[in-house]
Amino acid sequence: MSHDCTRRLQTATRKKLRKFNSLRGREVQPGEFWDVVVVTAVDGSQRKAYELQISEKVDRKELPVGVHYKVFSDPPGPKIGNGGSTLYALQQLNDIYGKSLGRLRVILIHAGGFSQRLPSASALGKIFMAVPLGDPIFQMLELKLAMYVDFPSQMKSGVLVTCADDIELYSIAEEESVKFDKPGFTALAHPSPLSVGTTHGVFVLDPQEKSSYSEMENASCLHFLHKPSIDKMRGSGAVCKQQSGLFTDSEFVYTDSTYYVDFDTAKSLLNVLTELGPLSCEIDAYGDFLQALGSKATIEYTNNTANVTKEESSLVEIRQKIFHLLKGTPLNVILLNNSKFYHIGTTSEYLFHLTEHTALRDELGLLSSAFSVPVNENPEGSSGCCIMYSVLNASCSVGAGSVVEYSRLGAGVSVGKGSIISSCWVSPGLSVPDEAFMHSLCVNHHGQTSFVTVFFGINDNLKYTVGTPAYMEELKFFGFTLEKCLSMWGMEKEVLRFSGDASNCNLWNACLFPVCSDQQSSFLTSLNMLQAIQSASTSPLPKDTKLMSMQECLQSKNLEEMLELRKGLYNDIIKGRLSS
Repeated sequence: MSHDCTRRLQTATRKKLRKFNSLRGREVQPGEFWDVVVVTAVDGSQRKAYELQISEKVDRKELPVGVHYKVFSDPPGPKIGNGGSTLYALQQLNDIYGKSLGRLRVILIHAGGFSQRLPSASALGKIFMAVPLGDPIFQMLELKLAMYVDFPSQMKSGVLVTCADDIELYSIAEEESVKFDKPGFTALAHPSPLSVGTTHGVFVLDPQEKSSYSEMENASCLHFLHKPSIDKMRGSGAVCKQQSGLFTDSEFVYTDSTYYVDFDTAKSLLNVLTELGPLSCEIDAYGDFLQALGSKATIEYTNNTANVTKEESSLVEIRQKIFHLLKGTPLNVILLNNSKFYHIGTTSEYLFHLTEHTALRDELGLLSSAFSVPVNENPEGSSGCCIMYSVLNASCSVGAGSVVEYSRLGAGVSVGKGSIISSCWVSPGLSVPDEAFMHSLCVNHHGQTSFVTVFFGINDNLKYTVGTPAYMEELKFFGFTLEKCLSMWGMEKEVLRFSGDASNCNLWNACLFPVCSDQQSSFLTSLNMLQAIQSASTSPLPKDTKLMSMQECLQSKNLEEMLELRKGLYNDIIKGRLSS
């Protein structure tokens, strides 16, 4: 991207942030902002967590006022994917608003799920991850709303569908605007290298429409490819050749992010749910809806289950019904030729984007220290790190590439490089090693309020699964086998319990983490276990120590107490800032 394009992108992004900041805590006028903001949740427990946090944010004047904020959870039963969530959300909107829904502009943010690749967001949600900018500090919810702040005034009634863990930045010419005013679906499209296209959706544009390669263009999509191979992109005519200085690659494809559905088409999606009845498998809001659209769409894709995480027998049949119900619906595309798409869904992406990625830092104006005490941008001994919503003693040091959030660090605490410390209370003098993930959760355990600090290696794969505990040596924890780690903690491998489904054994449901009476002792106990692994020494756990898995922690989380702890941090930070 040229220097001029980068400058325009940065200017446009800062302008959106200023506009959204002017709306925070203020009663918005009709047409000025979204009428309804919908956040989806995976179940009733997550819905409650989201509703509580949104209510607190409104009270603290962190969000625009006069907007309907709704949280809809998936129905109990099998996982239904973000496509299923979309259909159920539309049904609930229809139940609440009836005919008046036809006059409303709605944003639907998919935030359901357990965030297994970024466990610090599991208990309270990815959409409520802190972002180091704004005053009061932003969370992902505000950042999403800020990046789309220009859309509602240029949009006919309908629904904008987006995800909680990505950010789209774009610039357009001063006299232009992104308009969502056409029937059918209208998708945003971003020029991307062909390699990126293999993991995203790719648009095949009408070759009759000649591109001007300005910052923004409107185009028609013949059909949509879901995670295609490079050969498939070439064979389908999806590959574009560079004709302008806007692009760095000589060849590129247009990939997907967010899309809009006009009200009439949203009604036809409601018919899809009526036709299908209760869902029994996961539907993709991108692959399963968008592949049915465009004049060249064919039914072939309905049998392709290569990109499906869990194949259910009913999936092909459901896809075919969706195809027949949506066939012939237009797919309009807004080409954002000066745009960037960032995904923040894994621990490594999270660390990179918040601590190392200078382009994103410059575009958004990210800080090294946001809403924290001490107030200075770079605490002593800390550089190239990110500290958010935390209270640190002035003598602490945080290594490059590390993130500290929602935590308290005592005198002389040191955090190594490339680590994540989340919702922890770290006692004076403790040292956290490099590339460690540590996150404290408050749980209800046998009627008592207790604490569990889970810890993993930054690159550990929590989802890698073996079929029985007999194969646990395949599960790697900080690079060691689980059996070796257990021996260092004075445990026999036969004692290790896996929660939930006995045929799914992974780090997510391995009961490894001690239950403690308070936050500080919880962190210390888990840190001692971690240090024993890394120093190859033994650190036997006290007899009768109760152990829980990350999965169990979420099932028994004490939501109110976790939010109370954040309130305590909030009050201490406000006091610390006033006295500094």
